[in-house]
Amino acid sequence: MKKQLKKTVQELEQPNVDLSVDYTAVDQEPQKQRPMGREYPLARNRMPEKQLFEFAEYKSMDAERISYSNYSYWKSVWQNFLKKKPAVIMSVIFILLIIFTFIAPLISKYTIETARIDYDKMFTSPNGEYWFGTDNMGRDYWCQVWHATRTSIFLAVLVAAGEIILGTIIGLLWGYVRSLDRFFTELYNFINNVPTIIYMTLIALMVGKSFLVMALAMIFFNWLSTARNVRNLVLMYRDREYNLASRCLGTSIGRILAKNILPYLVSVIILRLALAIPGTIAYETTLTYLGLMDVTRPSLGILLRNARTYFLDYPYLLIFPAGIVSIITITFYLVGNAFSDACDPRNHV
Repeated sequence: MKKQLKKTVQELEQPNVDLSVDYTAVDQEPQKQRPMGREYPLARNRMPEKQLFEFAEYKSMDAERISYSNYSYWKSVWQNFLKKKPAVIMSVIFILLIIFTFIAPLISKYTIETARIDYDKMFTSPNGEYWFGTDNMGRDYWCQVWHATRTSIFLAVLVAAGEIILGTIIGLLWGYVRSLDRFFTELYNFINNVPTIIYMTLIALMVGKSFLVMALAMIFFNWLSTARNVRNLVLMYRDREYNLASRCLGTSIGRILAKNILPYLVSVIILRLALAIPGTIAYETTLTYLGLMDVTRPSLGILLRNARTYFLDYPYLLIFPAGIVSIITITFYLVGNAFSDACDPRNHV
């Protein structure tokens, strides 16, 4: 028994590598089957350096990729947003409101083109024929309200999207590129020191009062606050470690802004967009009240301006457009806050 144990210990202490074998020859004859089992350190020591090492090709797209993950940013945003039930309900209401602005002319007896002036029916209260009553000229108020809603929503979304996109792009460059800071700061001070209503008045008198002209004017002057806010946030993230590492790896400025910084700003951008839409409707109402908008095309601002004289005697002229403006304002406030929280990467698990 002792002899068998001694023999087994001696077999374990002996290496499995046969030093008499010339592994260089084995490497030079790939057609022969190499012995299976342990690696051969002596053979590796005799291999040339070109066979041991291989040049790693640099790829900018894979420079920062260290592992693969099934995480999807927008999928996580959507899942977090669906947890906010009041915001989901209000967003559904707003979608139905937009759809109804296209359905309402089809089910009404009159359209904005066929509504006639009839002073015998002026200030008619809501009834079976005139569902929202008539205005001071006897025209059907139902078709005017829904046509004005569609016009105001289109104008508000156009202006809000334009000013947010322009403000975000300028804000990113303003905060990240140091050489542009002085230029954009002076431009901001030059435009912001003069009341915006003065610019709008000059444009309305010199260029025109059409919806397109005033929409472009509002975009041109309303990007300032968004750009300023984005610029201050970019200054916070610009010199963090992962951005410094991206610069050292040779990553382009556009990719750093789009991949490293912009995801942290999405929540702020969404919130500003949600608040800019009802803000644009309110601003359009102010411009209409001052006579700086084209009144030949009905909008909620124009209806509210016209109702200010008669709302004490005929309150329905103010209730219907003001109710729609209130729904839009509350909807975007709730949806904007909920979507802003959902877009924040810090809330993703």
